[in-house]
Amino acid sequence: MFFVTGTDTDSGKTLVSSALLTAVNRLGHIASADSAVGILAANTMLTLGIKPIASGCAQTSEGLRNADALQLMTSSTLKLAYPLVNPFSFEPAIAPHIAAAQVGMRLTPEAIIDSLDFTAFSQADFCLIEGAGGWRLPLGEGRYLSEVVQKLELPVILVVGMKLGCLNHALLTQEAILADGLTIAGWVANRVDPEMSMFDENLVSLKGMMSAPFLGCIPFLTEPSAENAADHLDVSLLHDNAH
Repeated sequence: MFFVTGTDTDSGKTLVSSALLTAVNRLGHIASADSAVGILAANTMLTLGIKPIASGCAQTSEGLRNADALQLMTSSTLKLAYPLVNPFSFEPAIAPHIAAAQVGMRLTPEAIIDSLDFTAFSQADFCLIEGAGGWRLPLGEGRYLSEVVQKLELPVILVVGMKLGCLNHALLTQEAILADGLTIAGWVANRVDPEMSMFDENLVSLKGMMSAPFLGCIPFLTEPSAENAADHLDVSLLHDNAH
């Protein structure tokens, strides 16, 4: 199980999370097809992505639904009911702790952990928990979403939104994660700004300064999808870091 965080709100956590799930599925299919049991076992890989907290949800006949959470459900082969994928849903696209206060809800790390389906997690061959915002997302009352990751002792995958300022954001986020006593299992460069100046030079700089394995660089995609993004990732580097 891994926790996916980003350098900021629009770094591309959901695209990368969905791509990771897709890439792991592909590896599972290949491994199964090459095994002694043959190609009939090629659909046995169970992957699961969840997003415990989501703001910016749409009202539907079934209740609040978040596009990011729905994308994770589409990319997961282990299918759960929506409330188990996204237990804390808020309609306004604002900071979750502010949205929670507006509806009289108290967000705490303990409540978030209690909402997680650990039975389902144990069934998955590969599981991701996608965060909200950046690493130090406030929950209110001086609590942070990062406390959930600390309590569960999860390895972290960091998504770096490649744009002006990303070097500072990436290094500060890396420092905070390591200072919290956690391991960064890998990082992904996601090009969110197609006009970013000196992109290649910035990527080289990041590779030299980041301490975790480099899982790949997703170029700016005019039609982003989990399938297209997965082509640019090497998930085999995560094997020895799974929790």
